[in-house]
Amino acid sequence: MRLLPVLAVATLVSGCLFDKEPEVVRLSGETMGTTFNITAIGTDVDENALAETVQNTLAQVNAKMSNWDPNSEVSKFSASPSTDPAPVSKEFAFVINAANDVHAKSGGTFDVTLGPLIELWGFGPREPDDPVPSDADIQAALNSVGQARLLTLNTEQDTLTKADPGVGINLSAIAKGYGIDAVAETLREAGIENYMVEIGGDLVTLGTNDKGEAWRIGIEKPEAGSQNLQLIVELDDLGMATSGDYKNFFEQDGVRYSHIIDPTTGRPITHRTTSVTVLAENAMMADAWATAMLALGQDKGMELAEQHKLAVYFISRDVTGGEETYITVHSTAFKDALGSN
Repeated sequence: MRLLPVLAVATLVSGCLFDKEPEVVRLSGETMGTTFNITAIGTDVDENALAETVQNTLAQVNAKMSNWDPNSEVSKFSASPSTDPAPVSKEFAFVINAANDVHAKSGGTFDVTLGPLIELWGFGPREPDDPVPSDADIQAALNSVGQARLLTLNTEQDTLTKADPGVGINLSAIAKGYGIDAVAETLREAGIENYMVEIGGDLVTLGTNDKGEAWRIGIEKPEAGSQNLQLIVELDDLGMATSGDYKNFFEQDGVRYSHIIDPTTGRPITHRTTSVTVLAENAMMADAWATAMLALGQDKGMELAEQHKLAVYFISRDVTGGEETYITVHSTAFKDALGSN
């Protein structure tokens, strides 16, 4: 799911935030198995130095969090057969601690040990004729899933312990957001107070765009291959992430199987919620909660959003209107976060 920057159309009013004409630096590239786009606005910006600093930051995040890199910290921890407490970096411990928080509050619906179920259901490599997993296979995979049971984090000593040698960690639903926040911190340290950082469709913003206006971000309609917008929001100093079920799925014998798997059942989701957008104080928590909320679905997710004051926007298929007709609802905190927009 992409979160699309929307071009502002209004002219700049008097009282611009910049004493002199702002410089707009745009950086883009590939990271964490996807793409990144950064817009930084300031004065006297050294574009080359900023680009180098951003690349260094992304390299450091990948070295710790990337499941694509067999030499990353998370990959080495997953590959290790040891059940002794393993020293971990403060950054890695920080992300696992955040993951534990979302795991607990979501009733286990967010889970970084989900890897065995992802592999079982064939997300990645899958051939069209591969059979749907059996109940026995699902149960066997579930025995290796459950971060509260299988992982123990010691935040005082920065150690992480696995309960079983085969336990692995997949950070794909939280590390991207952490990477966004790390880049944003890099920009702030460089003195940039107006920016948008986007990785793989998730993002964080601060301040205003180069016209002195709010960052306007479009949320897609949940239609594969389309870039039609469902909603436009204005963001400042918020992380934003969207998860959807309509781009990565397979069908077999007339049944549609989403890549979003509920760790509590071991099976792809079957509810009609197709897209969830979350606003949070940073991109990492927005990233994690968007995944959890899509797994939960609108009914259970809305109850949890109101309980924990989470800013969430649900798009669901209308059961009376067909697959291409949608209904939308949002939590109280989502409306409050956007003010009158």
